[in-house]
Amino acid sequence: MNPNQSFSERIENLQLCVIIPTYNNHKTLSRVIDGVLQYTKNIIVVNDGSTDTTDEILESYHQIEVIKIGKNKGKGNALRQGFNKAKHLNYQYALTIDSDGQHYPTDIPVFLDNLESSEMEVLLIGNRNMNQHGIPKKSSFGNKFSNFWFWFETGISLEDTQSGFRLYPLKSIPKRFYTNKFEFEIEVIVRSAWNGVEVKNIPINILYDPQERVTHFRPFKDFTRISILNTILVFIALLHIKPRNFIRSFKKKSFKDFIREDILSSTDSTLKTASSIALGVFIGIAPFWGFQTLIVLALAAYFRLNKILAFTFSNISIPPLIPFVIWGSLETGSFFVSNPVKFNLETLVNFQELQKHIVQYLIGSLVFATVMGFLFGVGSYLLLSLWKKTRK
Repeated sequence: MNPNQSFSERIENLQLCVIIPTYNNHKTLSRVIDGVLQYTKNIIVVNDGSTDTTDEILESYHQIEVIKIGKNKGKGNALRQGFNKAKHLNYQYALTIDSDGQHYPTDIPVFLDNLESSEMEVLLIGNRNMNQHGIPKKSSFGNKFSNFWFWFETGISLEDTQSGFRLYPLKSIPKRFYTNKFEFEIEVIVRSAWNGVEVKNIPINILYDPQERVTHFRPFKDFTRISILNTILVFIALLHIKPRNFIRSFKKKSFKDFIREDILSSTDSTLKTASSIALGVFIGIAPFWGFQTLIVLALAAYFRLNKILAFTFSNISIPPLIPFVIWGSLETGSFFVSNPVKFNLETLVNFQELQKHIVQYLIGSLVFATVMGFLFGVGSYLLLSLWKKTRK
């Protein structure tokens, strides 16, 4: 940051605009626009079907862009329209501020400072003090509820995920969205985080004036929509995002680096490391087809084991080892069923043949998985104990 630059010059250099979505906030709209004009004229106001005097107010501002939507379609849609307009005007960043007067435009420099000092693409969310006097308890509860699910879906811990005072990197957020109402602000930060964008809070001030503030949040309908969205996002996170991230992190390392960093030099205890390996081997052999990654990550998180180790060793059933896994499962299962089948090449290549002896395979694979998990766990525990002893 150049200390001799004005705020407007900094904003121009960053190619940043301010988007103000509004719907029937005529009491506070002028104050918000005038406050933003103190810093920049790069303003896009999205009039989302207002039926009050919003049109008359906006007619007096000739230096700003106005998007008029004939019928109210929701805040998410208004933001999407604003983003599209900003991209068309070649802006790189969009700062969104609510028109109900709860945000102070004087906090714009805080966003500029954090954006200019960031070393990677970042999405900034204003962190309101939800414990201050006058803030409704339902708002505080809703924010905590949203924070929890955002953490569960992304692994990122934030104090405020519902603030509308935000800065978006337009080229790094998703190009397509699927929501149009209040839940859009959840979708965009979750999916941006999944894309590798840093999402973080910055401190802002807030004003809750019940005489002026107009909220269009419908507790039952919007909370239901948000809950449905979070349910979908959780499934996507568990079935795709988290396994994808583990696979990507594993691929970045050579086998030699993995042994040195994740096993030999791990800060975990020997017992925890061995238990993580044992869990991975068990899940990798057990007949949890298609769900092995999900199950091993969930169990590793539940038992607080090393997720990378557990995931890595769950891949023991990779194609070159599948014949040995099937052989071990069938041979083990032969001790528990009558008329057992013996392993041969036809059993391996003919799935219908394997189906005829599915009970033998299922029982055998569970027992075989338990035995191999135990052996790998005990073996790794002894080897790691010996290695640490020799290091001393």
